[in-house]
Amino acid sequence: MRRANGLPTLGRALSCGGASTEQRLVQAALISTFSSSSSNSHIFSQKLADRLGLSRPSLERGVAGTMLFSVAASSLAQDAHAKEPPRSKKFLYNEVVLYQYEACPFCNKVKAFLDYNNIPYKIVEVNPISKKEIKWSDYKKVPILKVDGEQMVDSSDIIDKLFHRINPDSSIPDDGEEKKWCQWVDNHLVHVLSPNIYRTTSEALESFDYITTHGNFSFTERLVAKYAGAAAMYFVSKKLKKKYNITDERAALYEAAETWVDALKDRHYLGGSKPNLADLAVFGVLRPIRYLKSGKDMVEHTRIGEWYTRMENTGGESARIKE
Repeated sequence: MRRANGLPTLGRALSCGGASTEQRLVQAALISTFSSSSSNSHIFSQKLADRLGLSRPSLERGVAGTMLFSVAASSLAQDAHAKEPPRSKKFLYNEVVLYQYEACPFCNKVKAFLDYNNIPYKIVEVNPISKKEIKWSDYKKVPILKVDGEQMVDSSDIIDKLFHRINPDSSIPDDGEEKKWCQWVDNHLVHVLSPNIYRTTSEALESFDYITTHGNFSFTERLVAKYAGAAAMYFVSKKLKKKYNITDERAALYEAAETWVDALKDRHYLGGSKPNLADLAVFGVLRPIRYLKSGKDMVEHTRIGEWYTRMENTGGESARIKE
């Protein structure tokens, strides 16, 4: 999970990698949250919209987006010498720019790849309400990566394209172990995160406290996002539990962590002596939740901590260019 923030345009806003069904769930929960917050939900919503300078329908759609996969935490910078240098001089570029939400797990997947391969990149934090930073693009989700002006979208596709540019003579097996676990990350692991980070009201507030202090929000948006967003996502997480047949949130998270450790088969990494794309994908997705209560519980109650620490050390310092 650090990454993603805000409230009023959260419905369509936090399309971090794309999850339209979940966004509809968030919308429904937010509308019910507004309804229960006032005896006259229309007046309450309209006042909120007026305060933020938005139309009421835009507000109700908005609260949904940033939350779904907005998972939070900070990543530690480690020794740079452990990082993987760029593998091909054929991959030449002048500027790499990542448009992101800080807590979005899919954005963190891309950053894990860029950091490990020591590809310097700039960050543009997108406001999930206005999305003004990506008005230029027909694609209205994050992550978006621009390499010398060329747009790349969808985290897995971005990583696949970058991999082939760095390794023009290599290919990822279509049916191999590496691809299998990359797909497992997108199809399973990410779905157990939201029910865990919003499992209780206190955990929901913890998550949004991080989210609202690390994203691109105005002061008013930050206040609304923290409390209304946490309340909405608490209820949404219950619907996500049902959708993905999760009976116990923590048990599902622990099982996923143990499943990954079993896949390592006593290797340092799934890739053997060094991380492969699956290692980077799992690490990137988990990084936003690592220092939340859910992530701390995961490390305490499963065997994943040793591998995770190894990945922190191997990943090295962020390749992000500070401006």
